[in-house]
Amino acid sequence: MLTLPNILTLSRIVAVPLLVALLWRPDPIEYALTFALYCLVGITDYFDGYVARARGAVSRLGIFLDPIADKIMVAAVIMMLASTRAHTDPVIHGLHIVPALVILIREIAVSGLREFLAGLQISVPVSALAKWKTTLQLVALGALILGEAVPQWPWIHLVGLASLWAAAALTMITGWDYLRTGLRHMD
Repeated sequence: MLTLPNILTLSRIVAVPLLVALLWRPDPIEYALTFALYCLVGITDYFDGYVARARGAVSRLGIFLDPIADKIMVAAVIMMLASTRAHTDPVIHGLHIVPALVILIREIAVSGLREFLAGLQISVPVSALAKWKTTLQLVALGALILGEAVPQWPWIHLVGLASLWAAAALTMITGWDYLRTGLRHMD
């Protein structure tokens, strides 16, 4: 049960409180440390699946935990980047809160849909497009964190915002795909 892939997945969940703590204070050094940890955690998202498939160690626990770890991390980072902290504006604000909300709402809705379908013993596998969506979300949030670490390079923040909007677009597309699948099994 505690295989290397599952340990990597669990490490992402365990890292979330540390990410939140580092994002708590709006300081470029804290953001730089957050970015380094965020990259390390993001890399484990790739390697847990790769190692599981390469070693034939795909497990039910891993299948269950992997999307949860992604959702917890993305939701926590979005919340921290969109929150107002003393002496600074939130990183995600104004109209840019819309893609953040789209991402959060979709994640909750798809989780509920998966739970409903699991009760019917219907599995909804993660699509390739959904994996790209997650990758784009991770890139967007990473760029937003890095943009705060190096404010002298405002283009990084703009890349983060553009990626956030693109991730929200993919989020809507994949959310619709899951909903369409789920509607086939509803009365």
